[in-house]
Amino acid sequence: MPVIPTYPGVYIEEVPSGVRTITGVATSIAAFIGRAAWGPVNDPVTINNFGDYERRFGGLWENSRMSFAVRDFFLNGGSQAIIVRLQNGAEASTMTLPAELISPPSSSLVLEAATVGKWGANLSAHVDHDTKNSADTELFNLTIYLKNPGNGQSIKTEKFLNVSVDSTDSRYIPLVLIDSSDLVRVQKDGSGDYKVPTVRPATTFKVASPPTDEEDPINAVGGSDGSHIGDAQFYGAGMENDKEGLYALEKADLFNLLCIPPYISSTGSTPGQNEQPTDVTTDLIAKAVEYCKKRRAMLLVDSHSKWTDKDKAKSLTANGLPYPGTNSNHAALFFPRLKQRNMLRDNQMEEFVPCGAVAGVFARTDAQRGVWKAPAGQEATLNGVPRFSVPLTDDENGELNKLGINCLRAFPVYGRLVWGTRTLDGADRRASEWKYISVRRTALFIEESLFRGTQWVVFEPNDEPLWAQIRLNVTAFMHNLFRQGAFQGTTPREAYLVKCDKETTTQNDINQGIVNILVGFAPLKPAEFVFIKIQQLAGQLEP
Repeated sequence: MPVIPTYPGVYIEEVPSGVRTITGVATSIAAFIGRAAWGPVNDPVTINNFGDYERRFGGLWENSRMSFAVRDFFLNGGSQAIIVRLQNGAEASTMTLPAELISPPSSSLVLEAATVGKWGANLSAHVDHDTKNSADTELFNLTIYLKNPGNGQSIKTEKFLNVSVDSTDSRYIPLVLIDSSDLVRVQKDGSGDYKVPTVRPATTFKVASPPTDEEDPINAVGGSDGSHIGDAQFYGAGMENDKEGLYALEKADLFNLLCIPPYISSTGSTPGQNEQPTDVTTDLIAKAVEYCKKRRAMLLVDSHSKWTDKDKAKSLTANGLPYPGTNSNHAALFFPRLKQRNMLRDNQMEEFVPCGAVAGVFARTDAQRGVWKAPAGQEATLNGVPRFSVPLTDDENGELNKLGINCLRAFPVYGRLVWGTRTLDGADRRASEWKYISVRRTALFIEESLFRGTQWVVFEPNDEPLWAQIRLNVTAFMHNLFRQGAFQGTTPREAYLVKCDKETTTQNDINQGIVNILVGFAPLKPAEFVFIKIQQLAGQLEP
């Protein structure tokens, strides 16, 4: 009783209903890890379309197969992605702005590109002293330009007015750039101090007699994209604790699909030229599978570049394991690769991995039908894919399907389709209950939703009133899925089970502070094989 009655009359109390709605989590947020032209390193960034990717990471880039995978993801129905940029030995461009000539001479203000990469060489800076107090030798205006390397035109401009070199000023230049600039930062020295002079930088107007207003901006120098990344950029000692590489996704709240496009370089006929990423190592795939298991996500694995026909795919698949040690139901493999035109190479036809396009099909299927619908079949069209690297027949498809390899097929009228829905644990001989992608993903969806939707239970009194509330809320969530057609069965009793009582939680459990919730469901399994029986009727007489 929250109110103690003191006077004769009517008292109103609001009694909690015990209803705590469990909301289903997103099912098709795709995480991509790899190289990019620019953007933050080891820092997951959420984007909602390919325009976002172009602004934040530079768009398509010849040295980044990830950029093409992200494009294919949005082209095929993806709605949200998380990008993690990695680099190997890349350096940032710098601009040195000499201080105004005052005796004694001061040092210079050194700016560097906000992120590493050769893109910073297209930056330039302009300084003027038309401030709120032009006599103040610590105030100045700074303008930063990012130019298009093709035509020299500015594609982005940032202007910062009344900034100061005084560390006590509210417009102290290093802090202003950290807060407001996407292009530059003030460089630090070896001891971690900002390279800021005691007086403002000199103006960048051209020196002429008489003086003119013509600008003479200072251009950035240096900067490099580094080398192709390798396993050392994805995992290693201390990287999980530091949340770097693969484990940078620890900074992301939720992702459901993980794509790691090729990053191993294959050198062309001329050393140092025509280098194209081709594959991902088995060790990294194994690490990524384990991480996906921890995060309740799925890894989309691309077929190996050496799989140039069905027989090679089978011969390199020892005992039904496409990648040794990765026969996990938290991963799925797709074969063959895509043949698409590369607009960066005069529209020449090249091979690209299918993980991005397939992730987009997953997202589109989830939005249209639900996560319980297998992301394959006539609705699973691959947009922007004129053909595959290896055409497959029905018989060849059958040989690979029983090994847990999902085939991509071309059919008349329907075009290019995803024509397989098995996990890497889906080989016939393994007889796994997690054979199908849709069953695995439905379970992950329910697990993540209940994990997030039952956090309120922690520290509540562990007795029947709590158990009743748990049953009420979890049952409401499961029944809503049943009404959407997520489970087998015509009645709730046939479709799902929710149990939380003294049978699931014993007195010993209560003494240890444990409450056990049992949730079961009858998954929808895809009609992978359809048999039509036809019989000829002859001499049939009506009675």
